[in-house]
Amino acid sequence: MWIWQQDEWPNFTWDNSIIEPLLRQTRLNQGVLLGKASSQSADQKQSMLNTLLANLVHSSAIEGEQLNAFSVRSSLANKLGLSEAHPFPTSKHTDGLAEIMLDAVENLDEPLTLERILHWHRCLFAEGSSLFQSVVGGQLRGEAPMQVVSGRLDKPKAHFTAPDRTLLEKELSRFINWFNQSQTDTSLDPLLRAALAHFWFVTLHPLEDGNGRITRLITDLALAQAEQQSVRFYAMSVSILAKRESYYTILEQSQKGGLDITPWLVWFLDTLNDTFAGVITEIEQTLFKTRFWQQIDQTQLLKEQVKVLNRMLDGDFLDGINTTQYHRVAKVSKPTATRHLSALVDLGCLVKSVAGGRSTRYSLPNNTMQLSHCCT
Repeated sequence: MWIWQQDEWPNFTWDNSIIEPLLRQTRLNQGVLLGKASSQSADQKQSMLNTLLANLVHSSAIEGEQLNAFSVRSSLANKLGLSEAHPFPTSKHTDGLAEIMLDAVENLDEPLTLERILHWHRCLFAEGSSLFQSVVGGQLRGEAPMQVVSGRLDKPKAHFTAPDRTLLEKELSRFINWFNQSQTDTSLDPLLRAALAHFWFVTLHPLEDGNGRITRLITDLALAQAEQQSVRFYAMSVSILAKRESYYTILEQSQKGGLDITPWLVWFLDTLNDTFAGVITEIEQTLFKTRFWQQIDQTQLLKEQVKVLNRMLDGDFLDGINTTQYHRVAKVSKPTATRHLSALVDLGCLVKSVAGGRSTRYSLPNNTMQLSHCCT
C-alpha cells in the first residue's frame, strides 16, 4: 500500500522529539546566514543572479539534464535587468526557466494555482525548444499509470506509483488549498511547511515529466515565503544534487510507509542545514579575503605571489602550500619559490609551519586578528 492509499492521507505525522531540536538548529543557521548575507556590501541582485543560476542548473542536473549555464545566466540577467560584459545567446527554454524561477521567488503573495503550476510546466517544456521533445507542456499527465523512476533511460529504476489519474484533480485541489491556507498557519513552522509541500507534491506527480523540477520550484516558493523576502542567498538544489542517491532513497522509503514522515523531515532539514552551512562558509571566506587584501600592501608583492595568495584565499591548499606546489602554480624555479614564500612570511601574508625541511608548509593566517598582528 502506497502512502496516498492510507485512510488518513494526507494527515502527515512526525515525532516532535526528533524534529523540534533539528528545526531549532536549522532556524538558527538560517538566521546566521541571512544576517551575514544581508550585511554584505556586494550587489544583492548579482548575488541573487548567482543563486538562482545555481538552483536552476543543479535542479535540472538532479534529473539528468545538463543546461547551458551561460545561456541560463544571460536569461536571468535579462529578467533581473542586469547588464553583462559578455552576454551569451539565450533560447526559449532558458528564458522560460528564468521566468519561472523568478516567479517562484519574487511573487510571494500570489496564490499557488493550478494555472500557475501549468504555466511553469509550459515554460519548462517550451514548444520548439528541442527537436526531440515529446512532452507537451502545460497539461496534466494522461491516463497511463505514473511510475516514478530515476536513472538512465535504458536502465530506469522504479521508486513508486503515483495516485491514479481519476484521483488527480481532487488531490491537486486539496494540495493547492492546503498550500495557500497554510501560509498563515502559525501552528506550522514555515520550514516544515516547505518540507511537507515538497513531499506532498512529488507524491502526486501530476505531470508527465518535470515533476521534480516543479516540486523544487514550489519548495523555493515556500522557503521564500518563510523568509518573507525574494532576495535569495542559497540554492537548496545544490545540496540535493550532492545527496541525490539518498534523496531518491528517502522518497521511496517514505512512499511505502505509513503517514509518519519523520525520516523525510530529518533528511530535508539536514539537507537545508548543509545548504546554509555551505553558503555561510563561502560568505566567511569572501569576508576574510576582503579583509586580507585591505590589510596587505599589494605594491610590495609580485604578480606570482598575488596569484598564489588568491588561490589560497579561494580555498585551494587548505593544509597550506609547500615550495613544490608554489613552484608549480607560480611557474617559477624552486629556489625562487622559496624566496617568494619567505618574503610572504616576512610581510605577514603567510605563516610558516613549525616543521622544517620538506615538511615545511606555509598557511594563511587563521583569522583577521592574526592577520592584523602579522601586518603590524
